[in-house]
Amino acid sequence: MEWTKNNRALLMLNILLVLILAGIFFLSFKGNGGGSGFSSPEQTIRSINLDKDFDFCGEAFPMDNFDVRQRLDAELLRNVYYHSQTILAIKRAHAIFPIIEPILKEEGVPNDLKYLAVAESTLSNAISPAGAKGVWQFMKGAAGDYQMEVNTEIDERYDLEKATHAACRYLRQQKERLGSWVLAAAAYNGGPDRIKQEMAKQRAKTFFDLNLAADETMRYPFRIVAVKEVMENPDAYEYNIEKEHLYDPLNNFKTVAVSGPVDNWGDFAVQHGTSYRMLKLFNPWLIDSKLTNAAGKTYQIRIPK
Repeated sequence: MEWTKNNRALLMLNILLVLILAGIFFLSFKGNGGGSGFSSPEQTIRSINLDKDFDFCGEAFPMDNFDVRQRLDAELLRNVYYHSQTILAIKRAHAIFPIIEPILKEEGVPNDLKYLAVAESTLSNAISPAGAKGVWQFMKGAAGDYQMEVNTEIDERYDLEKATHAACRYLRQQKERLGSWVLAAAAYNGGPDRIKQEMAKQRAKTFFDLNLAADETMRYPFRIVAVKEVMENPDAYEYNIEKEHLYDPLNNFKTVAVSGPVDNWGDFAVQHGTSYRMLKLFNPWLIDSKLTNAAGKTYQIRIPK
């Protein structure tokens, strides 16, 4: 009986020690970010400070307007606390912005327009329910208007460089037509004719005077500015992403000119020392397993080194 009591006491002591050690380990685990690569404490959930200047392409948002403040506040809250989407945007921007930014400069449009691509697709080759595709989300008809080839084998809406040039030309045209970059951005989402008609009907002078039935278009410029704010100031919103976790540009490749048909891109990939998967990642505009190329066009195919 005495031996049983001693063992019971020893068992309780061991359990107590295990609980103490587990508590110490848990606190240490939280303190170093749980091994997730984050070295700072967990994100604090708080309201957003709006007492600063916000602008898009140099055009100031009228922050003395309570309606503007509340609409921007809503988009900031959505983006600051949509953790997975925001982290992906920041990681992808490291790979995509170095491609987009020189084209924006070449086309003579503001650098802020790159955030429109983030709002459209989170910098991915997305497909919308309406059929818009690519980082810039072009519809098929609009792609043809800007000399992007779209058929069953080729879809240049997935060619980032060509789509960026097209987006720049479109946005520049709408800015000239509507008078501001904010309205041009709204037109990118809602259509320029509708924006122009509603401006005239409502006697509106700026986007902020408009009352549109389409909630998505009403939110769109605010969403872009919210994306810009978070991505330009990630530390202020406690997004601590290690440099080595950012995605790298796919810029280590050679180019092979193809002027005829390709019976099978898998065979082509193997012949050039890569895989079908890698070939598609470097050339996402190749959307079929073959290339008929009846017109005899010359395509520049990127081969990863």
